Amino acid sequence: MSLEQTDTSLVETRQEAAQKTLSPEEIDTFLVETRQEAIQKTFDTNDRQRLQLMVECLGDSRGMVRLGFAETLGQIGKPATPFLTEALLNHSDPVVRRASAKTLTLIADPDTVSPLVHALLNDEDTVVKGSSVGALARIGESAAPVLLEILGSAEYPESTKGHAAWALAFIGPEAKDHLYREINSEKVAVRSAVVGAIAKIAQDSGEEEAINILITALGDSSEEVRTEAAAVLGNLAYKPAVPRLIELLNHPTSGETRKAAALSLMKIRSHSALKPLREAWEQEANEEIKKIIKLAITQLERQSPENDSE
Repeated sequence: MSLEQTDTSLVETRQEAAQKTLSPEEIDTFLVETRQEAIQKTFDTNDRQRLQLMVECLGDSRGMVRLGFAETLGQIGKPATPFLTEALLNHSDPVVRRASAKTLTLIADPDTVSPLVHALLNDEDTVVKGSSVGALARIGESAAPVLLEILGSAEYPESTKGHAAWALAFIGPEAKDHLYREINSEKVAVRSAVVGAIAKIAQDSGEEEAINILITALGDSSEEVRTEAAAVLGNLAYKPAVPRLIELLNHPTSGETRKAAALSLMKIRSHSALKPLREAWEQEANEEIKKIIKLAITQLERQSPENDSE
């Protein structure tokens, strides 16, 4: 089924379900019945009308009812995905579209990557966009190539790229083959997002290749990538990065790089950085950056040398 041509039978089933008006009491009874069937694994997954009616109930005004149907559809799993994706792409009620995306997050079916990306890129509702990228993140490795493609395109706004970068960082180790390959991308946004995502790999596993990529990224031609790498290494408190970060304190053209290096040295808590930081403070012409360097110096001076592991 293409995104442009939705299965006609699904549309017809949705229209029929939408025309069936249930009272709140009937909806509550329907929820109890379907939830019990899902738990007992007796739900008839070939019953299109009931599946579609459950999706329509995702538009109920009561939050707990919406949650109940979402969890039940999540338990039913893959048989529910055609109805959820059709609603995500075509339903007029944004509440149903939001809940459909959130329910697809519970199912995490790789076959739903395309409709979720379509919703991320085209839906007018920001919650639908956010819920769709959340589902992509939960799907994992299968979603990584298209997320990297979004990051590398000039067609999409920064907000969408921010969503894609977050999803890649969430996926982390699952997508490491894609990430390691794309660290050499010509696109700055891709390299920067890859550095952020690799940080999770380094944090979770301490994988040497991930650490080496972060260290190498300190010398990237892009200020954005350098500062991201410096920030990540600071957050990881990775002491072997100290010599490279000290070098960046004297970066001739990028104040943001110098600032990021100072903050990371502060987070790493390396007393060997005190002298270079003082020298950098004396040489720094930018008053805002001088304040950052002074902050790093002050924080390091407050720590007693005997508590430092170096």
